[in-house]
Amino acid sequence: MCGIAGFWRAGGMTADEAQETLHAMTSCIAHRGPDDDGAFIDHEAGVGLGFRRLAIIDLTPLGHQPMQSPAGRYWLTFNGEIYNHHALRRELQAAGVQFRGRSDTEVLCAGLEVWGIRETFARAAGMFGVAIWDTQDRSLTLVRDRIGIKPVHVAQQNGLVAYGSELKSIMAAPGFRGTMNEAAIASYSALLYVPGPATVFNEARKLPPGSLLTIRNPNAPLPEPEYYWSLRGVAQAGRLGGHVVPDAEAQDALESLLLRVTEEHLESDVPLGAFLSGGIDSSLVVGLMTRVSRNPVRTFTIAFDSDEHDESAHAEAVARHLKTDHQTIPLRGTTALDEVKGLVESYDEPFADSSQLPSLLVCRAARRHVTVVLTGDGGDELFAGYNRYRYGAQLFPRLDRVPSALRASGGALLRGLPAGMLNAAYRAASALPLGVPRERLVADKLRKLGRLMSAVNDDARYRLLVETERVAGVGDTSMPEAIAQAFSQSGNATLLDRMLLADQLSYLPDNQMTKVDRASMAASLEARVPLLDHRVIEHSWRFPVASLLADGQSKAPLRRLLYTMVPRNLIERPKTGFSVPLVAWLRGPLRPWAEELFQPSAMEGSPLNGAAVRETWTQFQRGHDGYAASVWTSLMFESWRARWMP
Repeated sequence: MCGIAGFWRAGGMTADEAQETLHAMTSCIAHRGPDDDGAFIDHEAGVGLGFRRLAIIDLTPLGHQPMQSPAGRYWLTFNGEIYNHHALRRELQAAGVQFRGRSDTEVLCAGLEVWGIRETFARAAGMFGVAIWDTQDRSLTLVRDRIGIKPVHVAQQNGLVAYGSELKSIMAAPGFRGTMNEAAIASYSALLYVPGPATVFNEARKLPPGSLLTIRNPNAPLPEPEYYWSLRGVAQAGRLGGHVVPDAEAQDALESLLLRVTEEHLESDVPLGAFLSGGIDSSLVVGLMTRVSRNPVRTFTIAFDSDEHDESAHAEAVARHLKTDHQTIPLRGTTALDEVKGLVESYDEPFADSSQLPSLLVCRAARRHVTVVLTGDGGDELFAGYNRYRYGAQLFPRLDRVPSALRASGGALLRGLPAGMLNAAYRAASALPLGVPRERLVADKLRKLGRLMSAVNDDARYRLLVETERVAGVGDTSMPEAIAQAFSQSGNATLLDRMLLADQLSYLPDNQMTKVDRASMAASLEARVPLLDHRVIEHSWRFPVASLLADGQSKAPLRRLLYTMVPRNLIERPKTGFSVPLVAWLRGPLRPWAEELFQPSAMEGSPLNGAAVRETWTQFQRGHDGYAASVWTSLMFESWRARWMP
């Protein structure tokens, strides 16, 4: 795992200018690759390709980048892993290619000359962000993996094209002047992330997953990307097009596919482990690892100082059953204060998923023991694990049978009742022998139900499910284009499938993978996500939709496989998620930090309404817990603005 950054300036530059520019752009992402750095510069053409290396496979100098293709036409920098590089190597050797080293980078370089750029990445299974300079065509091509596991940002301004794994590299390019994208900030305030292809700057954008961008003129506006793989096409070739396989056949194929993919993800010349929360997805990945690994599996989990959020005991029970070498890492509120100010260095675009903090800390702790980890990310979005999917499949059809006037009045009642009353009523009901399950954050969930009851259609309901309470003072925004298209261009697809497609197009790359990439790379740790291998994604769309929520349970295909390795009683419990005790922390150790950021002088010039933000903060401190997410979103934006827009 590594970091890439580079530029193309019209008219060229001096050798010294090119060296200084590339050094500025790569030094700020040294955390992505502390083992080595490299540069290709053609100063007369105004081109520079920079690289920071975290050595994982082929630790010798033969894995050094930038790397030139065998005949010399292409120069390549590559951030990621190609899991099927051995199979591709055999194909290339049959075509007459001779290799010098063992790296997957060398396989890509050879593939460019034998197959061309598009076909090489259409054949590659992996995660990657890539930059390629074609010395023959005088063009710069950027490529991103199919689901957006690895990031690629690009900007064009005043004859300068700049790109990088992180926005901070582009900000370091001489002459780049970023202006805040107000529409992106509005989306951030509701979704907690900036949905692609937008970035927080008007002048920069994210390369969409599954696409490549070929630039032939640094003076011209950036062209539209070309797609070598389409998630919508995959969905259409599967359930959306009526192409499914029988449930039992799909289940058997899933097991063999995941075992093969997991084995491929275990290749490493450095120590490797896994994150284990004790939930379905991480337990499944660790269970698969124990079946295919020849060595004991090392696992890591976080322990919170809040019983409501702490799942470490469950993780430890799973670890004991699977006989892993397990470590539990405590996270206290005082530690959060020490670390929270550094979040903005890792997240150089506004980002407010509060699990970013424990993600960063568990990555740092794991890095003391291993250089690579496998994670369980992706299971929820592929196999319908979130509560919102059950609502879409089960609750919404029932709501539609209730007269609209009655729905609206019931929704208004739930929204208007005090949180304390809602929590007390639910605790009383769950204590009776009525079959009412115990749940966390009951008041928030019931209030959201109230809003859902008042929504006029499925599109509006989905929006309410994925949005948080909007930051005070920020205007309304339309849904990201990818989400809107998932609802408007999916024909007669079920609501569940439209929700899954929308989440895989936006929430998965722009929230989940952003969180994983920045947290792991800040710790110089490679995070691999076997459940998001594109072959698994394609297979997930071949299951009958009813099988995803079979027997009233989420992620039924993953559960069936997991229960062949881990007893059901170690897994079955209400879904918690990787959340933090935000309310207690914001009223305790994080309060001084928050109050400093919310001072009128500190918020001067902010696009947020300072008076409205401070009123929300006051109400939260008076006991209104429901404002915690809005407060955190405002804090992360103001912290970002203070660091990156002084």
